[in-house]
Amino acid sequence: MQIGCSAPTSGALTDPDSIARIATEAEMLGFAYVTVSDHIIIPTDIGSRYPYTDSGEFPSGALVDRHEQLMTAMFIAAKTSKLRIVTSVMVVPHRPPVLTAKLLATLDVLSKGRLTLGIGAGWMQEEFEAVGTPPFAERGAVTDETMMACRELWSKDDPRFDGKYVKFSNVVFQPKPVQRPIPIWIGGESGPALRRTAAYGDAWYPIGTNPAHPMDTLTRYQAGVARLRMLTEKAGRDPASVALSYRVSSNPEAQPKGSVDGERKLFTGGAADFAGDIRSLRDLGVTSVDFGLFGPTLAATLDNMRRFHDEVAAKL
Repeated sequence: MQIGCSAPTSGALTDPDSIARIATEAEMLGFAYVTVSDHIIIPTDIGSRYPYTDSGEFPSGALVDRHEQLMTAMFIAAKTSKLRIVTSVMVVPHRPPVLTAKLLATLDVLSKGRLTLGIGAGWMQEEFEAVGTPPFAERGAVTDETMMACRELWSKDDPRFDGKYVKFSNVVFQPKPVQRPIPIWIGGESGPALRRTAAYGDAWYPIGTNPAHPMDTLTRYQAGVARLRMLTEKAGRDPASVALSYRVSSNPEAQPKGSVDGERKLFTGGAADFAGDIRSLRDLGVTSVDFGLFGPTLAATLDNMRRFHDEVAAKL
Protein backbone atom coordinates (compact mmCIF):
# COMPACT_ATOMS: atom_id res chain seq x y z
CA MET A 1 0.00 0.00 0.00
CA GLN A 2 1.36 3.40 -1.02
CA ILE A 3 0.46 6.34 1.20
CA GLY A 4 0.49 9.91 -0.06
CA CYS A 5 -0.21 13.40 1.25
CA SER A 6 -0.97 16.76 -0.31
CA ALA A 7 1.38 19.60 -1.19
CA PRO A 8 -0.14 23.08 -1.37
CA THR A 9 -0.95 24.92 -4.58
CA SER A 10 -3.26 27.46 -2.95
CA GLY A 11 -3.69 29.29 0.34
CA ALA A 12 -1.35 30.41 3.08
CA LEU A 13 1.36 27.78 2.58
CA THR A 14 2.26 28.53 -1.04
CA ASP A 15 5.48 30.44 -0.43
CA PRO A 16 8.45 28.56 -1.93
CA ASP A 17 10.00 27.66 1.42
CA SER A 18 6.78 26.12 2.75
CA ILE A 19 6.12 24.05 -0.36
CA ALA A 20 9.70 22.79 -0.36
CA ARG A 21 9.60 22.01 3.36
CA ILE A 22 6.36 20.03 3.09
CA ALA A 23 7.66 18.06 0.11
CA THR A 24 11.04 17.23 1.64
CA GLU A 25 9.40 16.29 4.94
CA ALA A 26 7.04 13.95 3.09
CA GLU A 27 10.01 12.30 1.38
CA MET A 28 11.93 11.99 4.65
CA LEU A 29 8.93 10.46 6.44
CA GLY A 30 8.53 7.84 3.73
CA PHE A 31 5.36 9.00 2.03
CA ALA A 32 5.29 7.47 -1.45
CA TYR A 33 3.92 10.54 -3.20
CA VAL A 34 2.52 14.03 -2.86
CA THR A 35 -0.51 15.37 -4.67
CA VAL A 36 -0.93 18.79 -6.29
CA SER A 37 -4.30 20.25 -7.28
CA ASP A 38 -5.32 22.23 -10.35
CA HIS A 39 -7.10 25.55 -10.73
CA ILE A 40 -5.76 28.26 -13.02
CA ILE A 41 -8.08 31.15 -12.26
CA ILE A 42 -11.06 31.38 -9.91
CA PRO A 43 -13.98 33.64 -10.81
CA THR A 44 -15.38 35.74 -7.98
CA ASP A 45 -18.94 34.69 -8.84
CA ILE A 46 -19.30 30.90 -9.04
CA GLY A 47 -22.64 29.38 -9.92
CA SER A 48 -21.27 25.90 -10.63
CA ARG A 49 -21.79 23.34 -7.89
CA TYR A 50 -18.65 21.94 -6.27
CA PRO A 51 -19.04 18.13 -6.24
CA TYR A 52 -17.51 17.38 -2.82
CA THR A 53 -19.52 19.43 -0.32
CA ASP A 54 -23.15 19.05 0.65
CA SER A 55 -23.71 22.76 0.05
CA GLY A 56 -22.00 22.76 -3.36
CA GLU A 57 -19.83 25.68 -2.24
CA PHE A 58 -16.20 25.73 -3.36
CA PRO A 59 -14.36 25.68 0.00
CA SER A 60 -11.19 27.60 -0.79
CA GLY A 61 -12.88 30.45 -2.64
CA ALA A 62 -11.26 32.93 -4.99
CA LEU A 63 -9.36 35.30 -2.73
CA VAL A 64 -6.27 33.20 -1.98
CA ASP A 65 -2.87 32.83 -3.58
CA ARG A 66 -2.89 30.05 -6.16
CA HIS A 67 -0.08 28.49 -8.22
CA GLU A 68 -0.26 26.68 -11.55
CA GLN A 69 -0.29 22.93 -10.95
CA LEU A 70 2.42 21.66 -13.31
CA MET A 71 4.88 24.42 -12.44
CA THR A 72 4.39 23.54 -8.77
CA ALA A 73 4.91 19.87 -9.55
CA MET A 74 8.18 20.69 -11.32
CA PHE A 75 9.32 22.78 -8.34
CA ILE A 76 8.64 19.83 -6.03
CA ALA A 77 10.45 17.46 -8.36
CA ALA A 78 13.51 19.70 -8.23
CA LYS A 79 13.47 19.73 -4.42
CA THR A 80 13.15 15.93 -4.00
CA SER A 81 14.74 12.80 -5.40
CA LYS A 82 12.44 9.82 -4.72
CA LEU A 83 9.00 11.25 -4.05
CA ARG A 84 6.41 10.66 -6.76
CA ILE A 85 4.16 13.55 -7.77
CA VAL A 86 0.47 12.95 -8.52
CA THR A 87 -1.64 15.56 -10.28
CA SER A 88 -4.81 15.45 -8.19
CA VAL A 89 -6.35 16.04 -10.56
CA MET A 90 -5.28 17.86 -13.71
CA VAL A 91 -8.30 19.44 -15.42
CA VAL A 92 -7.43 18.24 -18.90
CA PRO A 93 -9.42 20.76 -21.01
CA HIS A 94 -7.69 23.74 -19.37
CA ARG A 95 -4.59 23.35 -21.56
CA PRO A 96 -4.17 22.81 -25.32
CA PRO A 97 -3.59 19.09 -26.06
CA VAL A 98 -0.14 19.26 -27.67
CA LEU A 99 1.12 21.68 -25.02
CA THR A 100 -0.29 19.32 -22.37
CA ALA A 101 1.65 16.42 -23.87
CA LYS A 102 4.88 18.43 -23.91
CA LEU A 103 4.51 19.79 -20.37
CA LEU A 104 3.84 16.34 -18.94
CA ALA A 105 6.63 14.68 -20.90
CA THR A 106 9.07 17.36 -19.74
CA LEU A 107 7.98 16.91 -16.14
CA ASP A 108 8.40 13.15 -16.37
CA VAL A 109 11.86 13.42 -17.97
CA LEU A 110 13.21 16.04 -15.58
CA SER A 111 11.83 14.23 -12.53
CA LYS A 112 13.41 10.98 -13.81
CA GLY A 113 10.07 9.24 -14.19
CA ARG A 114 8.25 10.29 -11.02
CA LEU A 115 5.00 11.62 -12.50
CA THR A 116 1.59 10.02 -11.99
CA LEU A 117 -1.05 11.76 -14.07
CA GLY A 118 -4.34 12.08 -12.24
CA ILE A 119 -6.94 13.58 -14.57
CA GLY A 120 -10.48 14.89 -14.53
CA ALA A 121 -12.84 16.66 -16.91
CA GLY A 122 -13.52 19.57 -14.53
CA TRP A 123 -16.62 21.00 -12.88
CA MET A 124 -16.43 24.83 -12.81
CA GLN A 125 -17.96 26.27 -15.98
CA GLU A 126 -17.01 29.83 -15.02
CA GLU A 127 -13.31 28.86 -14.86
CA PHE A 128 -13.51 27.17 -18.27
CA GLU A 129 -14.94 30.37 -19.74
CA ALA A 130 -12.25 32.52 -18.10
CA VAL A 131 -9.44 30.26 -19.33
CA GLY A 132 -10.89 30.13 -22.87
CA THR A 133 -11.30 26.39 -23.29
CA PRO A 134 -13.49 24.53 -25.74
CA PRO A 135 -17.17 24.56 -24.70
CA PHE A 136 -17.78 23.34 -21.16
CA ALA A 137 -20.42 20.89 -22.36
CA GLU A 138 -17.78 19.14 -24.48
CA ARG A 139 -15.25 18.72 -21.67
CA GLY A 140 -15.56 14.93 -21.51
CA ALA A 141 -14.87 14.50 -25.21
CA VAL A 142 -12.01 17.02 -25.02
CA THR A 143 -10.49 15.10 -22.10
CA ASP A 144 -10.61 11.76 -23.89
CA GLU A 145 -9.24 13.07 -27.17
CA THR A 146 -6.45 14.96 -25.42
CA MET A 147 -5.34 11.79 -23.62
CA MET A 148 -5.36 9.81 -26.86
CA ALA A 149 -3.28 12.53 -28.53
CA CYS A 150 -0.85 12.57 -25.60
CA ARG A 151 -0.32 8.84 -25.79
CA GLU A 152 0.29 9.10 -29.53
CA LEU A 153 2.94 11.79 -29.01
CA TRP A 154 4.53 9.96 -26.08
CA SER A 155 4.86 6.61 -27.84
CA LYS A 156 5.19 6.99 -31.60
CA ASP A 157 8.26 7.97 -33.60
CA ASP A 158 6.01 9.45 -36.31
CA PRO A 159 3.03 10.69 -34.31
CA ARG A 160 -0.17 11.53 -36.16
CA PHE A 161 -3.63 12.45 -34.96
CA ASP A 162 -6.76 13.65 -36.73
CA GLY A 163 -9.48 14.47 -34.23
CA LYS A 164 -12.09 17.12 -33.60
CA TYR A 165 -10.02 19.09 -31.07
CA VAL A 166 -6.45 18.24 -32.06
CA LYS A 167 -4.75 17.47 -35.35
CA PHE A 168 -1.06 16.93 -36.08
CA SER A 169 1.24 15.08 -38.46
CA ASN A 170 4.81 15.42 -39.74
CA VAL A 171 6.06 16.51 -36.33
CA VAL A 172 8.94 15.54 -34.08
CA PHE A 173 8.15 15.02 -30.39
CA GLN A 174 11.28 14.42 -28.34
CA PRO A 175 12.24 13.49 -25.73
CA LYS A 176 9.68 10.85 -24.93
CA PRO A 177 8.66 10.39 -21.28
CA VAL A 178 10.87 8.18 -19.12
CA GLN A 179 7.84 6.09 -18.19
CA ARG A 180 6.29 4.08 -20.98
CA PRO A 181 3.56 4.95 -20.40
CA ILE A 182 3.02 7.67 -17.81
CA PRO A 183 0.40 6.11 -15.51
CA ILE A 184 -3.04 7.73 -15.76
CA TRP A 185 -5.34 7.77 -12.73
CA ILE A 186 -8.90 8.79 -13.53
CA GLY A 187 -10.54 10.96 -10.90
CA GLY A 188 -14.28 11.13 -10.33
CA GLU A 189 -17.12 8.96 -9.14
CA SER A 190 -19.82 9.50 -11.80
CA GLY A 191 -20.80 7.20 -14.63
CA PRO A 192 -18.67 9.07 -17.20
CA ALA A 193 -15.63 8.90 -14.88
CA LEU A 194 -16.07 5.16 -14.45
CA ARG A 195 -16.47 4.63 -18.20
CA ARG A 196 -13.37 6.75 -18.83
CA THR A 197 -11.43 4.63 -16.34
CA ALA A 198 -12.66 1.44 -17.93
CA ALA A 199 -11.67 2.63 -21.40
CA TYR A 200 -8.07 3.72 -20.79
CA GLY A 201 -7.28 4.39 -17.13
CA ASP A 202 -4.43 2.73 -15.29
CA ALA A 203 -6.22 3.35 -11.97
CA TRP A 204 -9.52 4.64 -10.61
CA TYR A 205 -9.03 7.57 -8.22
CA PRO A 206 -12.26 8.63 -6.49
CA ILE A 207 -12.86 10.83 -3.46
CA GLY A 208 -15.20 9.23 -0.96
CA THR A 209 -17.24 12.32 -0.08
CA ASN A 210 -19.10 13.16 -3.29
CA PRO A 211 -22.73 13.56 -2.08
CA ALA A 212 -24.08 12.58 -5.51
CA HIS A 213 -21.94 9.44 -5.75
CA PRO A 214 -20.81 8.61 -2.20
CA MET A 215 -17.97 6.13 -1.69
CA ASP A 216 -17.84 6.74 2.06
CA THR A 217 -18.51 3.20 3.35
CA LEU A 218 -16.97 -0.11 2.42
CA THR A 219 -20.28 -1.30 0.99
CA ARG A 220 -20.69 1.75 -1.22
CA TYR A 221 -17.08 1.63 -2.35
CA GLN A 222 -17.33 -2.09 -3.17
CA ALA A 223 -20.39 -1.37 -5.29
CA GLY A 224 -18.42 1.25 -7.22
CA VAL A 225 -15.54 -1.16 -7.76
CA ALA A 226 -17.93 -3.85 -8.97
CA ARG A 227 -19.41 -1.45 -11.49
CA LEU A 228 -15.94 -0.43 -12.64
CA ARG A 229 -14.94 -4.07 -13.14
CA MET A 230 -18.07 -4.73 -15.19
CA LEU A 231 -17.45 -1.68 -17.39
CA THR A 232 -13.77 -2.56 -17.82
CA GLU A 233 -14.62 -6.05 -19.01
CA LYS A 234 -17.27 -4.62 -21.32
CA ALA A 235 -14.59 -2.31 -22.77
CA GLY A 236 -12.51 -5.38 -23.66
CA ARG A 237 -9.87 -4.92 -20.98
CA ASP A 238 -8.79 -7.13 -18.13
CA PRO A 239 -10.47 -5.73 -14.99
CA ALA A 240 -7.36 -6.62 -13.00
CA SER A 241 -5.32 -4.24 -15.17
CA VAL A 242 -7.03 -1.21 -13.59
CA ALA A 243 -5.59 -0.43 -10.16
CA LEU A 244 -7.54 1.13 -7.30
CA SER A 245 -6.52 4.38 -5.62
CA TYR A 246 -8.51 6.43 -3.12
CA ARG A 247 -8.33 10.05 -2.00
CA VAL A 248 -9.24 11.33 1.48
CA SER A 249 -9.59 15.06 2.01
CA SER A 250 -9.19 15.13 5.79
CA ASN A 251 -6.80 14.04 8.52
CA PRO A 252 -7.50 12.04 11.72
CA GLU A 253 -9.72 13.77 14.28
CA ALA A 254 -11.08 16.18 11.66
CA GLN A 255 -14.46 14.45 11.66
CA PRO A 256 -16.11 12.53 14.51
CA LYS A 257 -17.08 8.93 13.86
CA GLY A 258 -20.12 8.77 11.63
CA SER A 259 -22.28 6.05 10.13
CA VAL A 260 -24.53 5.47 7.13
CA ASP A 261 -27.28 2.84 7.30
CA GLY A 262 -25.62 1.40 10.39
CA GLU A 263 -22.18 1.15 8.73
CA ARG A 264 -19.31 3.35 9.89
CA LYS A 265 -18.23 6.03 7.45
CA LEU A 266 -14.71 5.59 6.15
CA PHE A 267 -12.02 7.92 7.47
CA THR A 268 -13.96 9.43 10.32
CA GLY A 269 -12.67 9.28 13.87
CA GLY A 270 -9.09 9.02 15.03
CA ALA A 271 -5.78 7.47 14.02
CA ALA A 272 -6.79 3.90 14.90
CA ASP A 273 -9.91 4.25 12.76
CA PHE A 274 -7.86 5.55 9.83
CA ALA A 275 -5.38 2.67 10.12
CA GLY A 276 -8.24 0.17 10.18
CA ASP A 277 -9.86 1.74 7.13
CA ILE A 278 -6.58 1.63 5.19
CA ARG A 279 -6.26 -2.07 6.03
CA SER A 280 -9.83 -2.70 4.89
CA LEU A 281 -9.23 -0.93 1.57
CA ARG A 282 -5.97 -2.81 1.14
CA ASP A 283 -7.87 -6.06 1.59
CA LEU A 284 -10.19 -4.97 -1.23
CA GLY A 285 -7.22 -4.45 -3.56
CA VAL A 286 -6.61 -0.72 -3.14
CA THR A 287 -2.92 0.02 -3.70
CA SER A 288 -2.74 3.80 -3.04
CA VAL A 289 -4.44 6.12 -0.55
CA ASP A 290 -3.65 9.80 0.05
CA PHE A 291 -4.69 12.36 2.61
CA GLY A 292 -5.00 16.10 3.01
CA LEU A 293 -2.94 16.79 6.14
CA PHE A 294 -2.84 20.57 6.02
CA GLY A 295 -2.95 22.67 9.15
CA PRO A 296 -3.38 26.44 9.45
CA THR A 297 0.40 26.98 9.58
CA LEU A 298 3.51 25.26 8.28
CA ALA A 299 4.35 24.01 11.78
CA ALA A 300 0.86 22.57 12.22
CA THR A 301 1.03 20.87 8.81
CA LEU A 302 4.38 19.27 9.56
CA ASP A 303 3.02 18.13 12.93
CA ASN A 304 0.00 16.55 11.21
CA MET A 305 2.29 14.73 8.78
CA ARG A 306 4.53 13.41 11.57
CA ARG A 307 1.61 12.28 13.73
CA PHE A 308 0.02 10.57 10.74
CA HIS A 309 3.29 8.76 10.08
CA ASP A 310 3.68 7.68 13.71
CA GLU A 311 0.06 6.92 14.57
CA VAL A 312 -1.35 5.65 11.27
CA ALA A 313 1.25 4.63 8.68
CA ALA A 314 3.55 2.99 11.22
CA LYS A 315 0.65 0.83 12.44
CA LEU A 316 0.03 -0.77 9.06
